[in-house]
Amino acid sequence: MRRERNRQRHFRFSIFWVLYLLPALLAGCDGGDLKFPTEYQAVFLDSGQVFFGRLQDTGSPYLTLRDVFYIKQQITADKKEAHNILLKKGGEWHGPDFMRLNSRHVVYIEPVAPDSRVAQLIREARVAPAKPSAAPSPADPTPVAPPGGPAKDNRKAPTRQ
Repeated sequence: MRRERNRQRHFRFSIFWVLYLLPALLAGCDGGDLKFPTEYQAVFLDSGQVFFGRLQDTGSPYLTLRDVFYIKQQITADKKEAHNILLKKGGEWHGPDFMRLNSRHVVYIEPVAPDSRVAQLIREARVAPAKPSAAPSPADPTPVAPPGGPAKDNRKAPTRQ
């Protein structure tokens, strides 16, 4: 009987400490405010994309990335060689100046070393102004397919007489 009572007391004591300490242990799992020693960070997403930029709002479920760059593979005309080029985000038609990333899709984040090739290319891109992409002229609009499928041509074919 005494042994049973001690076992129950020990069990209650253990439950108390688990319930008391659990919130404190889980509070350290929120990601917190990440600090990086470098100016730029590399953000790797679960889709395989990698973006380079200045990370902000690291305690939020949506991270903000400013001064964003990404790598694009460019294949030569003869299709024998592929080159990776670093592009600055913002030259697109909608001209974004920042990016919001769902932190659930971030696999990991690394600092970009100031003496790395990526940091060197970013410095070069900041000195040279980016060329904006040309928008289509209103006189020659590019056909856009509706969400349901390809665009249909509703013009009547000329009849032969």
